[in-house]
Amino acid sequence: MAPDQIAEELARYPLTGRFLMGRARHAMGEREKGLIESLIEETETFDGPHTIAERGQSLDRSTIIIEGMAARVMTKKRARYIVGLHMPGDFVDLHGYALKRLDHNLVTLGPGRVGYVQHDRLRTLFREEPHLARLLWFATLLDAAIHREWIVTLERHTADGRLAHLLAETWCRLGFVGLADDDGFDLPLNQIELSNACGTTTVHMNRTVRNLRESGIAVIRRGRVTIPDQGKLNALGGFDPSYLYGDGALRVGDELADD
Repeated sequence: MAPDQIAEELARYPLTGRFLMGRARHAMGEREKGLIESLIEETETFDGPHTIAERGQSLDRSTIIIEGMAARVMTKKRARYIVGLHMPGDFVDLHGYALKRLDHNLVTLGPGRVGYVQHDRLRTLFREEPHLARLLWFATLLDAAIHREWIVTLERHTADGRLAHLLAETWCRLGFVGLADDDGFDLPLNQIELSNACGTTTVHMNRTVRNLRESGIAVIRRGRVTIPDQGKLNALGGFDPSYLYGDGALRVGDELADD
């Protein structure tokens, strides 16, 4: 979407305007957008990292990211792993409606704002609005597609390639929702968190960040990622954005339109 279209969408739907933006938001009518917006009865703002939901906690609501970023975090034998990242517009725990308990923690990365929708309201929506239910299901399946790509990336690439792929993916996803620039984006992850997401040590991540900088591929400094050469970044990470279901071979056109 063009910047003026994004601004208009957010003015009309300040809490959920980024939901499925760049992927399948075009399949939603204005009435449906209003229904999604009305689901959010409570918002919460955090000044720094905050645990939204803990592993094993009984859940009666799901969460959408309004501002900032969040991560799925697992801990094994005192080691911390980031197994997913979420951007504004993402419902991070819709599957908690069905599972009722998650097998991981959900945490914000730095300052952020989230919105909550009670599961009883989702239950009513699923019953009365089958098309919206399908779009919410689509959003959850996008998470699964990203998880699969992460698994393949961890298997195929060295630390340099893993970081390049993570940066390329994040740039693309933030671009969908109007939060990336032509030369980069803001990223609230330190090198410890980057190592947690890329399956490597902090020492190795320090070398990896230096390698990308010295190669003229990406500069990570003070919460900002600057990318001088997108082609080199994508090549190093083997990044093909199709699995994100935006532009590309897997783009969804009219298939999700309300019949």
